[in-house]
Amino acid sequence: MAPSIDELSVSTIRGLSVDQVNAAQSGHPGAPLGLAPAAHAVWRRMKFNPQDPKWINRDRFVLSNGHACAMLYSLLYLYNYDLSIDDLKQFRQLNSKTPGHPERLDTPGVEVTTGPLGQGISNAVGIAIAQKQFAATYNKPDFPISDAKIFCFLGDGCLMEGVSSETSSLAGHLQLDNLIAFWDDNRISIDGDTACAFTENVPERYKAYGWHVLEVPDANTNIDAISAAVDEALEITGKPVLIRLVTTIGFGSKVAGTGGVHGAPLKADDLKQLKKSWGFDEESNFFVPSEVASYFAEKVEENKKVQAEWEKLFAAYKEKYPKEGAEVQRRLDGKFPDGWKDNLPTFTSKDKAVATRKLSEGVLDYLYGVLPELIGGSADLTGSNLTRPEASTDFQPPSTGLGDYFGRYLRYGVREHGMGAIMNGIDAFGAHYRNYGGTFLNFVSYAAGAVRLSALSHQGVIWVATHDSIGLGEDGPTHQPIETLALLRAMPNTSVWRPADGNEVSAAYVAAIEGVDHPSILALTRQGLPQLEHSSIEGALKGGYTVWPVEGKADIIIVSSGSEVSISVDAAKLLAEKKGLKTAVVSIPDFFTFDKQPIEYRLSLLPDGIPILSVEVLSTFGWSKYSHEQFGLNRFGASGKAGDLYKFFDFTPEGIAERAEKVVAFYKGKTVGSPLHSAFEETK
Repeated sequence: MAPSIDELSVSTIRGLSVDQVNAAQSGHPGAPLGLAPAAHAVWRRMKFNPQDPKWINRDRFVLSNGHACAMLYSLLYLYNYDLSIDDLKQFRQLNSKTPGHPERLDTPGVEVTTGPLGQGISNAVGIAIAQKQFAATYNKPDFPISDAKIFCFLGDGCLMEGVSSETSSLAGHLQLDNLIAFWDDNRISIDGDTACAFTENVPERYKAYGWHVLEVPDANTNIDAISAAVDEALEITGKPVLIRLVTTIGFGSKVAGTGGVHGAPLKADDLKQLKKSWGFDEESNFFVPSEVASYFAEKVEENKKVQAEWEKLFAAYKEKYPKEGAEVQRRLDGKFPDGWKDNLPTFTSKDKAVATRKLSEGVLDYLYGVLPELIGGSADLTGSNLTRPEASTDFQPPSTGLGDYFGRYLRYGVREHGMGAIMNGIDAFGAHYRNYGGTFLNFVSYAAGAVRLSALSHQGVIWVATHDSIGLGEDGPTHQPIETLALLRAMPNTSVWRPADGNEVSAAYVAAIEGVDHPSILALTRQGLPQLEHSSIEGALKGGYTVWPVEGKADIIIVSSGSEVSISVDAAKLLAEKKGLKTAVVSIPDFFTFDKQPIEYRLSLLPDGIPILSVEVLSTFGWSKYSHEQFGLNRFGASGKAGDLYKFFDFTPEGIAERAEKVVAFYKGKTVGSPLHSAFEETK
């Protein structure tokens, strides 16, 4: 009896997947062999257009267990995305479009970068939140311009990682019924049978989270049962859905059901017997039966018609609702509203001293009114981070009475890592969302995995990271960040702002909002800071500028950031008054932005012939590229009042002046080159 088109399609997906791994002699064939029927059942139901992979109302597919990416690439090829057979043959090779884990910048059709387990399902929660918010904001009666679903595959490893627990819990609370997750329950991880470490009752856990749970006990072969589960899931309201797929890792192979098939190519004889069992030529590679190619091509054409109907709907929407239509179109075009920066808060030295977290609150209040795409929240620290705009509404299920889905303020709960992964998902949805999340700077470390993926994926999320130093005071070393900025500054493609006053806070937000291709971390103070005499938004937007100039050649330059800039200015005044030393002060609120400036500009601030001292009440690591000597804090903090701590660690005008004087004396008569000089400057 000839196989059905569904069976033939599944065999083709399996064959392309194992051939990729075999060609590379590297990869993970086990999950694709077990998951191919589910992948086929889901993808044939999804709406998407390979020729327009960014269509805003497409259904989304997230592969959280990213090691199964050979299966994803097979699907993308079969559905006529911009991938060729040659691309599949280059699996895991340098500069290929088929890297070892899915990367959203490398492969058309890949929604998010996955690999670190638990991140993908957490991204999917973020995408679901964004879709709900977008739909609640813009849908009108008879005009459902946003009704997409989010499908996610995840494995045992994803369920073991804590970040998935954080985000799954929140998804249940938020009643995200546009999210359908598929658990590949194959009972194997790298260490072998999951019985060695993972024996909890996952379905009951997810029910406790508020999810609806379905099960398919024979997902290796029963495409009809999987499809029926998908049909049922699509009808569920008020809850996200988890579908348990009982599969066999490496299904059909000689090493099926073992850890050996997780991350190693199949042996040649195993490949041959598999292909024979599918009715394929044993010697064939990357084989696609003509009827399978035709089947997928027909699906693509059907989906093109679905998008065409949506385009007609959206055109009618714009005609009937011109204001909302213009706003949606602007967002889809990736443009900001005209004049959105015109009335940002600005300050002079006559204005009172204010904590930069409080200044941040004022900027967010302003931005909330001019950027409808701005959405954000806090990890249970709203009153400390000051992240909730006064006019905002909470994003909550309408049934709770706590808010509505059109709300733009998210209550993340004590879930820093989950918040970071969700923020990446919101960004991945599109529609020009500019989204932020608040926590203490020290606890961004909890979310380093998600931040790293933001940077790797070029996602413009924003962290409002308050309590940025020992200046937070009495909470002590557990809360006082010392090494955190060095960690974040070392991360490629990451902007880390530590503003010194109100103008620099406004600049930091402008840069962060416009920085759509990299994450931004805004490190903000709890304690009040004076408004600097020579600060400006324009200067700060260069990442570094002189905030205390001197006439003629300076004897020393102090370079600093954040709360230590004003103390450094006071030290410069003291040095001039007491020692006759001309001391310029340069503020570098963001290394990432400053490093992008022309070398001529940077050398104009940090020139040859002048010793430079850096001052920051955090780790000195990284400051050597801007200074000859560093004054910082290379130990953990202490519990006490902020003022007492600054005095104890000598971060006072007198303490800085004393060190600056010693630097001048040490370099007197010596040749001093700028620390900016590098043999590799032209290739940076």
